[in-house]
Amino acid sequence: MQLAELSSYAIAELPKATPVVIPLAAMEQHGRHLPLATDSLLCAEVLRRAEERLADRVLVAPLQWLGNSDHHLEFCGTMSAGPRTYLDLLNDVLETFLTHGFRRLVLFNGHGGNDVPARQAIFETRQRHRRRSDLLLLLTTYWALGSKPQEIEPSLVQRQMGHACEWETSMMLRLRPDLVGDYQSLEPISQTMPLEPAAQGWITPDRSQVGHIGNPSAATAVKGEKLLSIFADDAVAMLERVMAWRAP
Repeated sequence: MQLAELSSYAIAELPKATPVVIPLAAMEQHGRHLPLATDSLLCAEVLRRAEERLADRVLVAPLQWLGNSDHHLEFCGTMSAGPRTYLDLLNDVLETFLTHGFRRLVLFNGHGGNDVPARQAIFETRQRHRRRSDLLLLLTTYWALGSKPQEIEPSLVQRQMGHACEWETSMMLRLRPDLVGDYQSLEPISQTMPLEPAAQGWITPDRSQVGHIGNPSAATAVKGEKLLSIFADDAVAMLERVMAWRAP
């Protein structure tokens, strides 16, 4: 069910245990070859495929296309809500649905820069409602739900998601090939950070002067379909667990 397509009265009649899925994405640079809306397009597609299989059992909020993308601001066109602004926004969105009585809220993320503030938002919201035992507040990122795509599809070169990389470029070739520029001539850029496993504060030019991180030249539409299918399967499995959850 799409929240934007329902009336207020229809939403009020829904069971309050209905999971509310709030998709999070971004509007930011994706190298020389992909559009700024890449994260938004891909997150929406994964969730669309999942929702088709879940019928009327979940309520999907409109995609939040503005994300925390400060690390990409050296690249023209990037739009960003700073980390603290974004944290406040997510807190307010969560509170809105709690005000309306819903008890199972899922931030469904499609942009890596949203991860830290979104984790903090669900943490803070839970503390504000610490006397309640009936709340389920989750953050999940669609490419980190458990599957290892490179083990399912051996033709994948990358072992993990990058940025404007083999994985994202492949999915865009499957979803919107008309928006994909010359990716085949791009050189791979390492996805690893020099001091891992320590977490390093970084901006994109610290890792890539051209904007992509990973190996976009290895992308194909066939790989893209496989990735979208894997991620949609993972999303369905996760949301079914949310529906089956029982408060302790």
